Amino acid sequence: MYLSRLLLNPRHRDVQRDLSDLQAMHRTLMAAFPLVQDAASARAELGVLYRLETDLNAGSPAILVQSGTAPQWSALPSGYLSQYIGADQQNPAFKELEPLLAALKSGMSLRFRLRANPTKKVATKTGEDGRKRNGTRADLRDEEAQRAWLHRKGEHHGFVVLGVRLADEPLQTGRHRGQGEARRLTVASVLYNGILRVTDLALFQEALESGIGPAKAYGCGLLSVGPIA
Repeated sequence: MYLSRLLLNPRHRDVQRDLSDLQAMHRTLMAAFPLVQDAASARAELGVLYRLETDLNAGSPAILVQSGTAPQWSALPSGYLSQYIGADQQNPAFKELEPLLAALKSGMSLRFRLRANPTKKVATKTGEDGRKRNGTRADLRDEEAQRAWLHRKGEHHGFVVLGVRLADEPLQTGRHRGQGEARRLTVASVLYNGILRVTDLALFQEALESGIGPAKAYGCGLLSVGPIA
């Protein structure tokens, strides 16, 4: 896997558009990766996850992009990346994550950060054939429900949450332009920062590679971990 950090130029017109439109950001980032036969599954097939951050040193919006395929950031529009960076910084910055994955062990405690879209399914129905049909998703707005969602995800993904801080974020929007009329997108995200302990290494590594929860195409689901200082 690969991790890239992009420091954006907030004055660039395309950056301003992408920061205000989830679908536009998704389209810009995916342009740096090879075309696949099924465009609808390209993000999952290429293992692309991202999270918008703010770089405190540069004071610029920054994006962390994780992928299973090496990106070609030269595909970004000219001037999209900030030129105002520190002498010791690279833009884009790029590294391989295999050493991190190889160092993980069951029982290890780690710092983590996750921007997620905690939801629940509603109006799930059972058809005449006895099969359950997926209902719509409803955002979880209550903090207790948001915490419970993360704990459930931990059970499914090989970790337990030892402590966590939550920060609700502004509703993010975009326009999905398919074959028909443009459809409005809305994503309610929560930023989780805390400490976890790995309980099942295989499941945990799968969560790192594939992400957690819905809205992975729109800046949610990237689980970042690091050592406890």
